[in-house]
Parts: sequence; structure tokens; C-alpha cells
Amino acid sequence: MEQEFASTLLENAVAQFAKLPGIGRKTALRLVLYLLKRDPAEAQQFGEAIIKLRNEIQYCHTCHNISETDTCPICANPNRDPSIVCVVENVKDVMSIENTHQHHGLYHVLGGLISPMDGIGPQDIEIDSLVQRVAQGGISEVILALSATMEGDTTNFYIFRRLAPYPDVKITMLARGVSVGNEIEYTDELTLGRSILNRTLFSDTFAKET
Repeated sequence: MEQEFASTLLENAVAQFAKLPGIGRKTALRLVLYLLKRDPAEAQQFGEAIIKLRNEIQYCHTCHNISETDTCPICANPNRDPSIVCVVENVKDVMSIENTHQHHGLYHVLGGLISPMDGIGPQDIEIDSLVQRVAQGGISEVILALSATMEGDTTNFYIFRRLAPYPDVKITMLARGVSVGNEIEYTDELTLGRSILNRTLFSDTFAKET
């Protein structure tokens, strides 16, 4: 049975916090009460930061990473190798891989994985834009850095097939130091870093299965 509050303002604030992933009503209430105890200026800054984030954040027109400008800092960095593109599921995976300091190329954020059970097909994620980037030339390697799950493997295979018309582009994948079933964001930095350094040709996976 849900707890009822005497204050409608309190109830509304708790309801909004409870919409966040992993936040139940008890935790939401604790957060709201914490904010009420803080200086009003702090609560104001908290609210303004969220509103500004939502209104001003953009997505890089090249890689679809979050950015404050049309081109994200990674794509704009002249010290990055633009010939190597690491394909990831989401922005959190970019952060995880960046923390390893083992990838010096660019990224391509799909925004999801192919999952027929969830009604997500290739047209619902950024695969076409990846193919367009490769078709424009200048890319020598595409690293498939997707989670070792059924959805990740399905997406890997689909991308591999879509990039088949570009034989000069090497398609690699993370070494299986990332355990089957694991998501990239939950893999420790050392294991993830080694998986990037020891990446293998995606086509080699077919040879191992036959």
C-alpha cells in the first residue's frame, strides 16, 4: 500500500523522483526530505542544472555521443585516430571505454541493440549512419564493442553483414575477456582495456563455431 502524504507538494516531488530507474518511493522520500533540509539556493541550483541539461544537451551529428555542441569533444579532438571507429550501445559504454585509456580512435553510439522481442529492429538504432560513415571512406577498422549478450551478438552479426561491401575495412570485436552475458558498463576497466587491446577479427568467430 502506497504511503500518503499530507502535503501535495511533497507527494508530487516524491512521485517525480520515484520515476527514476532504481529509485523506489522510500528512497525518493529520503531524497526529497534531504533537499528540503538544504539551503534553498542549493535546491535552486539542483533544479536549474537538470533543466539546463535537458534543454541544452545535444547529440554529436557524427557519432551520436552526448555533447554541448554539434560535434562532441572526442570527434573534434585532432589527436584521436579517425580511421578507427568503436561501435557501442550507449553513452555509458563510451564513458567506460574512455576510462580504460586504451582506445584512441572515435566512437559510434547505436542508441540500443537489435531485439525483436522488444520490437527493436535495425531501423530503430543508428546502424544506417554507421554504414554511411564507412561508405564515405577514411575508416580502416570498425571495433564492435557491444555487450556479450544475445542482443549484442545479433547486432554484431547484422553490422558485419551490412559492412561486407567494404572489404578494406577490418571488422574486429572485443576479446572474450568480457564474459558472456555481461554488459560493457559493468565490466571492470582492466578487463575491458585488455579486451580492447586483444580484440580479434569478427570473421574468426565463424571459424571457431564450425
